Amino acid sequence: MNHFITLKDISATDLRKIVTDAKKRKDKRKKLSTLDVDKDNPLKGKLLIQMFEKSSLRTRLSFYLAIKQLGGGTITLRANELHLGKGGESLADTARILSTYGDGFMLRTDSDKKIEEFSKYLTIPIINGLSPSSHPTQVLSDIFTVEEIKKKPISKLNICWIGDSNNVLNSLIAASVKFSFKLSIGCPKNYEPKKFVFDWVKKHKGKINIYNDAKKAVKNADIIFSDKVISLNDKVNKTKKIKDFKSFQINSKLISLAKKNATFLHCLPRGTEVSSEVFLGKNSKVWLQALNRVHVQKSILLYCFGKLR
Repeated sequence: MNHFITLKDISATDLRKIVTDAKKRKDKRKKLSTLDVDKDNPLKGKLLIQMFEKSSLRTRLSFYLAIKQLGGGTITLRANELHLGKGGESLADTARILSTYGDGFMLRTDSDKKIEEFSKYLTIPIINGLSPSSHPTQVLSDIFTVEEIKKKPISKLNICWIGDSNNVLNSLIAASVKFSFKLSIGCPKNYEPKKFVFDWVKKHKGKINIYNDAKKAVKNADIIFSDKVISLNDKVNKTKKIKDFKSFQINSKLISLAKKNATFLHCLPRGTEVSSEVFLGKNSKVWLQALNRVHVQKSILLYCFGKLR
C-alpha cells in the first residue's frame, strides 16, 4: 500500500514507473471503448471511495473512468453528506469506516492538514486529488503529456510556467526536481513562490529560474504551462490581481518568443490569463492533456494498490 499525497514524498524511480506504465496501458486501449476493462483486469473487485470538498470536473470524471477501466468500482461522497466535523464523528473514526468499506480513498480538499490526518488513520491508500498546496495527479499526468507530444524525456526540454504561484506550480516545481528538467517561472514580483519552496529546490539541486518579465521567462521554452489567475476560492482583491497579471497574459505575441513548435498546456478551467487565440490554436494541447488524466491516474491507482509492474 502506498499513499499518493505529494510528489516530494515519492521517489523519482516510482514516478517514472507510473509514467511508463501509463504509456503502455494507453497504447493497449486503442481498440477499446470507454468503459471496456483492461484485459489484465488488475483491480477487479476493488472499490475507490472519492470525496470532494471542492468543485471538480476533470478529477471526478478521470478517476471514475480510471478505476472502471482497471476492473474496479467507485462511489462518490460529498463532505456535507457525512457526519465528519458536524455530526460528532471524529476524522479518525471516519477514516476507520472508510477503510472498512473501501480499498482506496481519493480526497479533493481545502485542507492539507486533513489529508495528513486521514493518512494517519486510514489502513487503505489515500490519493490527493487536489489540496491548497499540491495537485500531484494533475502534474504527473502533465509530465506524461509533455513526453507524449515531444517524444523525448522531459529532462531534455525547457519548461516554462507563466502565472500565479499556486498548488499546481508547487507540484510542477517538485516534478522539476524528480524528473530533472529546467523550469522557468514568470510571475509578478509579489506573486513568487515562497522561500521555503526555493530552499527545498536548492537542497535537492533543482534547476529553477524566476522572472518578473513574461517575455524573458518564455525565451527558448518548449512547453508553456499556465493556470487560472483567479481561483474559485481566491480571497484577494481580484481586480488588483488581474491588473497585476495584465502583462503576463499568454497571447500570440508572447508565445512567438518561445520555440517555434512550443506547446501550450493549461489544467483548466481557463480565465483571462490566456487568449482564446492561443488556447484554441495550433500550439495548444489542452484537450489531450485533460484526457491523459485517465491513463496516468490508472497507473497511480496501481501504484497505491501495490500492483504497479
